[in-house]
Amino acid sequence: MKHCLVVDESRVIRKVVCHLLAEMKFYAEEAEESASALTACRAQMPDVVLVNLGNPGGIELVRALRRTKSEKQPVIIGTMTEHDVDHISEALSAGANEYVLKPFDRDTLKEKFVETGLM
Repeated sequence: MKHCLVVDESRVIRKVVCHLLAEMKFYAEEAEESASALTACRAQMPDVVLVNLGNPGGIELVRALRRTKSEKQPVIIGTMTEHDVDHISEALSAGANEYVLKPFDRDTLKEKFVETGLM
């Protein structure tokens, strides 16, 4: 079973996304903010990190994960509420593999996972 870390300041969003991931047969873990997410990744690197790029430190988390020396590099998918081309470009330059706009559903998430080779 693949492991996903969901990083979002909203408890409701985290719970909804974790439910979608469970339906997709992923083990989901939650982090409210970037510092705790980085600690969790250092303890056990997930296969995929879904990070809210609007969170304080969201893009910095992407950069930190790409600098982390690990046998396994996670797929990083940024989530955001607005289609801000500059913000998307910055996230991709920082090392995000893909992004998805909120609100998203299981089919959209599954499509991104297929595109990035997770499924």
